[in-house]
Amino acid sequence: MSPLRPTAFHLDHSNTITMRSIITFALTVALLTAPALAQNSSDPEDQYYRLVRFPMTEQVVLEVGAMEMLPGGKLAVATRRGEIYLIESPYSDKPQEIFPLPYASGLHEVLGLAYRDGWLYCVQRCDVTRMKDTNGDGRADVFEVVADGWEISGDYHEYAFGSKFDKEGNLWVTLCLTGSFTSDAKFRGWCLRITPEGKVIPTCSGLRSPGGVGENAAGDMFYTDNQGPWNGACSIKWLRPGAFLGHPGGNRWYESAGDVMGKRPDEPLSGSRMMVEAKKIPQLEPPAVYFPYNKMGQSASGIACDLSGGKFGPFQKQLFVGDQTHSTVMRVALEKVKGHYQGACFPFRAGFGSGSLSLLFAPDGSLFVGGTNRGWGSRGSQPYALDRLVWTGKTPFEVHEMRAKPDGFELTFTQPVDPATAGDVNAYKINTFAYIYQSAYGSPEVDATTPGITKVEVGPDNKSVRLYVDKLQEGHVHELHLDGIRSAEGTPLLHSAAYYTLNYIPE
Repeated sequence: MSPLRPTAFHLDHSNTITMRSIITFALTVALLTAPALAQNSSDPEDQYYRLVRFPMTEQVVLEVGAMEMLPGGKLAVATRRGEIYLIESPYSDKPQEIFPLPYASGLHEVLGLAYRDGWLYCVQRCDVTRMKDTNGDGRADVFEVVADGWEISGDYHEYAFGSKFDKEGNLWVTLCLTGSFTSDAKFRGWCLRITPEGKVIPTCSGLRSPGGVGENAAGDMFYTDNQGPWNGACSIKWLRPGAFLGHPGGNRWYESAGDVMGKRPDEPLSGSRMMVEAKKIPQLEPPAVYFPYNKMGQSASGIACDLSGGKFGPFQKQLFVGDQTHSTVMRVALEKVKGHYQGACFPFRAGFGSGSLSLLFAPDGSLFVGGTNRGWGSRGSQPYALDRLVWTGKTPFEVHEMRAKPDGFELTFTQPVDPATAGDVNAYKINTFAYIYQSAYGSPEVDATTPGITKVEVGPDNKSVRLYVDKLQEGHVHELHLDGIRSAEGTPLLHSAAYYTLNYIPE
């Protein structure tokens, strides 16, 4: 575990001004002649959240892996090809006039960016490096390795995703398994914290194939994991320090972790169920929310929390999660039950240009979504994309939150409901299912049940509904459809499905 080292190298960009002028001219020609992707005005989602699309060119392969806001309103964009660009006017509604300028290159698949005290930190495959521009020419010229306390084998799947700084000044790094199956290099399948001094703290084991990492409003850190061995479906998981997140492949490194992680977890039983094993293995932290495969997505990715204070609409303090395959952004509302996070996911916005990978809320309340589909495929047809999602000021009629009760659920809405339709038991349909917790790849939906809704109570403000369910199922996803509900103005829900992961039933 290496401490922060002094300057690793210093670059001389004596010809930078000339080169930047050439690059700017080339990009100007390319971008002004590249058409922006057309908006689909017939899409009802456009009424509430409009997409501003940045035209892509062959001159800049913007396979976005990470983003960060810098002083002066600049947007730093890192790519899977190891380059970092700066966009000087990222809020413009004329993206064809915006030119990404090179800031750094020669890095290794940057999947994390964070800014602090004049330094831009990047999490790349092999380490955490920080950089700065000391002579004001617009390009980084000083690079320092902050930490490199893990190893790589050369396998293409050994991604390293990095967070923003937490309240203690730490960066959290989530490390994918070798080939997403085994742990052939040190700490593959682990989460590590990097302190401001460069110390590496092993924090969680059991990761498989992370797709993003980020905090919730309370300052707790989460990551997305993807369907595969020991992961029945994609999910978002709480990185509770000391926890085992489900895949035992990386547990071989417990001795290297020292005393900070405690006792190595027992091996889970393949073919069991997550909550059965969680009761036997104290370190095992179940997924907070499953994203049912294909119903919600197929490749969960970046995480961003809405702390805009209402600039992004009615979903303050909720999490937004990308899906790379479906080229979407999903919405997550969490609560804590018996000391563990769980909650519901909802569809939110589709139609991004490429596979949604990196998400970043900007100070103006808009959401940047960076995309790539090289090697992975996506519904978005572009090989790479940068989109900006802006709230139009019009509030959609949506389920705002879904909270568990001992005998059912409480729903809140973004607009008042029509009491007649919302109070009708037949307006709702609910079913449940679980996943097999197994060493084989993924899982079908199993153990299906169809509980009955025995009673519905509409709240006095007409913005909440209490559902009484006769047989809640611990450890099951509860899939709820609300096709029959209308708002007080007669509008159907923009998205009428919700999926609640009920690991624990409240008392």
